Amino acid sequence: MTAGPESGLVVVDKPAGLTSHDVVARVRRLGGTRKVGHAGTLDPMATGVLLVGVNRATRLLGHLTLTEKAYAATLRLGTSSSTDDAEGVLSAPTSTQDVREDDVRAAAATFLGEIQQVPSQVSAVKIDGRRAYARVRAGETVEIPAREVVVHQLVVGDLRREGGALDVDLRVRCSSGTYIRALARDLGVALGTGGHLTALRRTAVGPFGLDEAATLEELAQDWSLCGMSEVARRCFPARDLDEAETADVAVGRKLDVDLGTAGPVALFDPFGDFLALYEQRDAVAAPVAVFTG
Repeated sequence: MTAGPESGLVVVDKPAGLTSHDVVARVRRLGGTRKVGHAGTLDPMATGVLLVGVNRATRLLGHLTLTEKAYAATLRLGTSSSTDDAEGVLSAPTSTQDVREDDVRAAAATFLGEIQQVPSQVSAVKIDGRRAYARVRAGETVEIPAREVVVHQLVVGDLRREGGALDVDLRVRCSSGTYIRALARDLGVALGTGGHLTALRRTAVGPFGLDEAATLEELAQDWSLCGMSEVARRCFPARDLDEAETADVAVGRKLDVDLGTAGPVALFDPFGDFLALYEQRDAVAAPVAVFTG
């Protein structure tokens, strides 16, 4: 089943084993368009919410990435990994026998708030113009600088003994750019056992959650997307324009108005259709991106 030329976001429940680019290729076929892109890469082992823009919505994706994300994850204590997840080369086991639940909760609490995090060696962070993972796979030694991320919530769930290892279920709500693999690695270091990620499921990106996500199989049977106007109202502060303002925005003119916030703000015509993103620049509102035409 293929769709028409509509524009919007497809909220995909990505399966394990596919890259984010694989999902984009599938959506291109299902949507009958080449103009498809995704926001917020998920590793092949990860599942869950992946936002895919179709047609004009591809231009909106870059403005949607600076948002909160939520995950359900499983950390295995007792072994480290070259990739900080189960797909890498594992270290020799370290005993977790003395690690108690209170120890895990106390260590997790130290990662709340603004923290400095060094992304994983095989992350997509660019070092001198090339992705870190590409440099590592080419045999290079990569030094990735730490950067500030925000962990809003880190909840320790069930703990399970698996042989000599200790598996810990985590729920994380964090800023965009936070690496859950790196968080698992650093928790393992803090507990003195080493640790790596064995399962990861993204449960939300901004206001979009698993409750509205569809699998690729479901999309093949019932194609659906969230239209541009709905996406804009859900993701940005909104302002409705009169006819004169609408005419100015349609051609990207500045507006002599106070948006009430720095922006970006989503602007809508009198019929409720999304026109543009504007931001406040001194006394005027200026275009960030115009989506008319």
